Amino acid sequence: MIARLYRIIPLIVLLALVALVVYFVVSYRSSPNRAKEVLIKSFTWLTGILSGFFAIASLYALLERNYFALDIAASFLVVTLIALGIVLVCKAVFLKHHPQYRKKPMRTEKKRRLR
Repeated sequence: MIARLYRIIPLIVLLALVALVVYFVVSYRSSPNRAKEVLIKSFTWLTGILSGFFAIASLYALLERNYFALDIAASFLVVTLIALGIVLVCKAVFLKHHPQYRKKPMRTEKKRRLR
């Protein structure tokens, strides 16, 4: 069990560093609420893509009967799925407290008046 934790620590640290950089850059350029919105949207995509990648890698390792690679890929898959779940919970809480972010207003073209 301890050996598995050492394998996934770099992924956890990398996700945390990316989250910090994105949050501070966007909050500096815009607002903290906009930073949270961007962070939630980007991490939904990032963890979703990583989950898909590690699921495919786990399946491939299982088909090749490479149990060492399966152990590593499955550990990373569990971490990315947990991160995706955390992001979805954060999104629900954010939208509960900021309902104005739920639906974005549609942009319409200004009609020109003919004279």
